[in-house]
Amino acid sequence: MDLDAVRTFVAAADAGRFRDAADELGITQQAVSKRVAALEKSIGVRLFTRTARGARPTVDGQAFLPHARDLLRAEERALNSVRPGRRALRVDVIGRRLAPADLLRDFHRARPGIELDVVTLFDADAAVDAILSGVIDASFRAVPGSGGQLPDGIGAARAFDERVQLLVGPGHLLAAAGAVTPAELVGHRIWMPGIVPGTEWAAYYGDLAAAFGLTIEVTGPDFGVEPLLDTIAESPSLATLVGEQTGFSWPADHDLRRIPVRDPTPVYPHSLLWHRDNAHPALAALRDHHRSGPRAHSGAETWTPAWA
Repeated sequence: MDLDAVRTFVAAADAGRFRDAADELGITQQAVSKRVAALEKSIGVRLFTRTARGARPTVDGQAFLPHARDLLRAEERALNSVRPGRRALRVDVIGRRLAPADLLRDFHRARPGIELDVVTLFDADAAVDAILSGVIDASFRAVPGSGGQLPDGIGAARAFDERVQLLVGPGHLLAAAGAVTPAELVGHRIWMPGIVPGTEWAAYYGDLAAAFGLTIEVTGPDFGVEPLLDTIAESPSLATLVGEQTGFSWPADHDLRRIPVRDPTPVYPHSLLWHRDNAHPALAALRDHHRSGPRAHSGAETWTPAWA
């Protein structure tokens, strides 16, 4: 569809007269008439009723008008997608209540003038594909695979190592523990129904279970966070693992306990991913911010998978 014709139709509908639309667009009134006539011919309906006072959209014209506006907005979004200085920096986080969202909020507080468009893609593969295609500018992800190897053109830098904690209800055998070791978790049932095979978090927790002989169950449907917390709160045997910065909230009577895991402390390796050819000026600021920030909790007393 000729977007110049669509733009002319919208201008004429808003102005109510072809002459005023011509003045707004900087073209002749004859050109407005020709564009509208061509658009009417291409879609097979009349869009305006000409009157002595100007032009009024027909019923078909009124029906087409909101879609015409959508076309012009889509055109603007398409153009802005290749004008890095004129659009928000698009950044993917694995979840809005998880540590990567906190990392992005820290950046926004430090650089409030930078406009951000925050998205949540499904997994690391989807994020890498979106970076390669230009759909997003950056992503906070763990990067499993052969030594964390990524496709050509993708840059990566470790942004944050997040400590993993045990979450239990008040009746659990470990509820009173000040801290636990991975060895002390052997034989306990750790329930994580949100683990999806093939994802980076499945790779992480699979390696964690293998490294320390843990029993991590993924059985049953994943009904979301609240039902998981309800079950953990009521169970004397089920526990789950959560990131230290995961933003959970629960009713006071759940009395859930976050218990540190130590000797060693498992840490989840969040990295910042981007395309090396991406020229968005705010991307450099995001990279610099996390390059200078702490790589918290990494060290000799921590554990990460070999691929991290």
